[in-house]
Parts: sequence; structure tokens; C-alpha cells
Amino acid sequence: MRTPALALLILLPLAAAAAEPPDLPPAAEASAAITSHPDVLAARAAVAAARAQQRALEAGPYETQLRFGAARRRDRALARDLSEYELGIERPLRIGDKSRLDREIGEQSVARARLAVGDAIHETARGLLRMWFAWMRARAESEDWADQTALLERQLASVDRRVRLGDAPRQERLLAQAALAQAETSQLQAGLRADVARAELTRSFPALQLPAELPQAEVPPLGHDPGWWRERMLEHNHALEMARAEQRRLRLLTARADAERTPDPTLGLRYASERDDSERVIGLVLNVPFSGAARSAAADEALAQADAAAQREAALRRRVEAEAAALYAGAAAAHEAAQRAALAAEGMRRNSELAERAYALGESNLADVLLAQRYAIEARLAATLARLGAAESRYRLLIDAGELWPPEPARPD
Repeated sequence: MRTPALALLILLPLAAAAAEPPDLPPAAEASAAITSHPDVLAARAAVAAARAQQRALEAGPYETQLRFGAARRRDRALARDLSEYELGIERPLRIGDKSRLDREIGEQSVARARLAVGDAIHETARGLLRMWFAWMRARAESEDWADQTALLERQLASVDRRVRLGDAPRQERLLAQAALAQAETSQLQAGLRADVARAELTRSFPALQLPAELPQAEVPPLGHDPGWWRERMLEHNHALEMARAEQRRLRLLTARADAERTPDPTLGLRYASERDDSERVIGLVLNVPFSGAARSAAADEALAQADAAAQREAALRRRVEAEAAALYAGAAAAHEAAQRAALAAEGMRRNSELAERAYALGESNLADVLLAQRYAIEARLAATLARLGAAESRYRLLIDAGELWPPEPARPD
């Protein structure tokens, strides 16, 4: 019984590694790069700020105050001065549901800050995906032009031999040299674009290790209908969740502003010594302000802001639904285009081989061969770019649906 169990323990990590997409960075490496990004760290710091604000709201805006006063009274009947002083301690009191509302407002602020962490992780993952495939496209273009240059170098060598043997005119050598120079220029430009894309990716995510070879992978179909993707994207859209949390917070602020129409009283204890301590006074002090127009205006403002937040949430939901439909349609079209581009590239490759054989047999000229080779290289590059575009569109759907690079669990603070 131990041998199958041991084999299972050995195979499970291998199966997990094999399940990772080969055209993406390893999941653990990508997650580390995402969670260590400054935008994510800033969002986490904002959670600590929200917790401090929560503690302040729970404690309340009021503090205990100590009041002290001293005076000298001139008693003409006694013909002398009398010392007097007064000591008091006061504190405003939150009445009604104000303490509960402040506590719930603080809790909602922390919840929104936590959602902002998820939104930062999501947006950073999108940025990583975009830069990763920008680098892959630039790298693929550079490699294709390198292959084209190597092919034309071999072609030029072959033409040189034929010109020396008298089997080809010198014009073909000039044509081959011009084609090679053009390919070298395009290779240089493509290499520069690849270097720029690589620098942007590695500077933004220094924890990533770029592969030495460009990863290759077939793009599977989407696998679900548009309704499934829409529901998943709505469920995992952090911006929409933040809008809902903000609306709940503003509703609580509306209730708090409405409760503020009833002013909070100030309760205090007073002790006084009068006439050189010959009289002592102990009493209670109650201070109740009158509610004015400013409190009513603040309550109306809070209600209007809450209504505006509800409309912003509705508008955001519509945008998310429209984006989900557009992303699905784009990914499906990209998958179909990648398949068609692959078929076209295969046809151009065969045509180029036929043109090369015909030239070797003296049945065609060099211009026809170079044109066929150029079409084949361009078709292969177009197929590669179409495949990368389809893969990026599919992974973008997976990220927005919460199926790729999930955020790490919330850490206890």
C-alpha cells in the first residue's frame, strides 16, 4: 500500500507543474511578482490606514475636557480681597445610534480597503499579462526576421556560386544582396522593439525570470458560453464590489448625518470654592446645543451622495457587462483568426519550398523565389502573432473571471 501512495505524492507536483500554461510565467513566480508590486503594497498600506480610521470612529470625536478658572473678589464690606476658583470636568456624549453607526462606517471602510487590495492585484495581473505578451510578440517578430536574414544569407551564398559558375546573371546577386540588406534592417528594428518590451517587463516586474526560448503553446477553445463568462466576470470584478461597498458606506453616512440632526449633549461635573473657601459648590453641568440649518443641509448632502453612488454602481455594472461581451467576442474571433492564419502559413511554406525547387531546376528566377520566401515568412509571423493574440485574449478572460493567478489569502495583521 505504501508504494502507490508514495508514487502519488511524487506525481502530484509533476502533474501540477505540467498543468501550468507553458506560454505564461510559473504561477508561483507570477503571484510573487504581482503581490510585491508597489501598487499592491500601497493598497495594503491603505488597509492599515482604514483600520486606524476605524479605531478613531469607534472611539468617537469627543474627548474629556478639564476646565479650571481662578479669580479674586473684592469685598468692600470686609475691606479685603477673597480668592475663588472653579474646577470642572466635561465630556460630550453620543446619543441614539451614533456609536453603532460610527462603528459600522469604520467596518465598511476597512472592507472597501480590502477590496481595493484585490482590485490592485487584478489590475497588476492585467498589466503583467499585457507586458508579457508584448514582449513575446516583439521577441517572435525578432526571431522571425533573424530566420529570414539567415535564409537570405544562405540564398546569397547560393547565388554567388551560380554567378561564379555562369549559371545566373549578376543581377540576381544584386537582388539577393538588396533583399538581405532589407531583412537585416527589419531584424535590427525588431530586435530594438524586443529589447524595449523586455526592459519594460523586467523593470515593472523584476521578480520574473524570462525564459531563454520563446514558449510555444496551442490555444485551446474558450470552453464556455458568453453567459458563463459574464457571470464569472461580474462575480470577480473588484471595481464593482468596491462601488457596492462605497454605496453601503455612503448609506451609513447618510444615516449618521440624519442622526446628527439631534445634537449631542455635554455632561460635566463642577466644583467651586468661593469667598476664600468659606463656600463650596458641587454641581452637574448639562450643555445642549440647538440644531441649525447646517445639520439639515449636511444630511441632505449625504443622501444625495448616496443616490449618486447608486447610479455610479449601476453604470459600472453596465460597463462591466459590455466589457465582458466584448472580451468574449474578441477572444472567440482571435481563436478563429489564429486557426486560419496557421493554415495560411502552412500553405505559404509549401509554396516557398516549391519555388525553391523550381529555381534549383532552372524553372524560375530568383525574384520569384525571394517573393515566395517573403510571403512565407510574413505568413508565419502573422500566424505567430495571431496565436499570441488569441492566447492573450483567452488569458485576459481567465484573469477577469478569477481563474488565473488568484490573489493570495488575506494576511492576518
